[in-house]
Amino acid sequence: MIRLEGIERIFEVGDETVYALSNVDLTVEQGEYVSIMGPSGSGKSTLLNILGLLDRPDKGVYHFEDIDTIHLSDKQQAHVRRHKIGFIFQFFHLVARLTAEQNVELPMILAGIDARERKQRVHEALGRMGLNERMKHRPDQLSGGQRQRVAIARSTIMNPAIILADEPTGNLDRASGMDVIRTIEDLNKQGMTVVMVTHDPELGGRTGRQVRMEDGRIIRDTSDERALA
Repeated sequence: MIRLEGIERIFEVGDETVYALSNVDLTVEQGEYVSIMGPSGSGKSTLLNILGLLDRPDKGVYHFEDIDTIHLSDKQQAHVRRHKIGFIFQFFHLVARLTAEQNVELPMILAGIDARERKQRVHEALGRMGLNERMKHRPDQLSGGQRQRVAIARSTIMNPAIILADEPTGNLDRASGMDVIRTIEDLNKQGMTVVMVTHDPELGGRTGRQVRMEDGRIIRDTSDERALA
């Protein structure tokens, strides 16, 4: 499903050249549940941004569902991102002036989906998140856990091929965070591919595969260890 080969991402910081990613190879198969872990500055979020077509590598190959994404135009990348990739962020990224219902509906409006179909899909998605009674509430009227479940509903409303989660529990208390993780795990059990960046070793240990990064490189991948066993 995902194949990265020799990915490099380089930033110039003053007079210094910083390799945020250095010669990264990674394959993710359909239906996997993968955590990406490592210290701050290890390249986790940079890797997730490239997987999500939010950033372009300076070197290397990235194939997504047999699409050579490196040579896509910005418009073509945006189309793949809108229809194939769902994002869950630490700080929710909900539109403050919109209700939960309107936030979830937004990707479908941008995709030109009919209003009647949008309404039905939004109600189904928020219902699965247990938010039937909160559809008309704005983000500031919701708890942190409820806001993240709205964000999850929005991330899945276009039936994406993969969910990319960047510290999805980082802004939540422990109980709310575990509710969110169980929701993400339920999506994975239904066949959704999930790649999650986390600092939390307990959360990383719940995934089927753990990828460890340091200094822009992958230093450990439990899928490789299983293959060698």
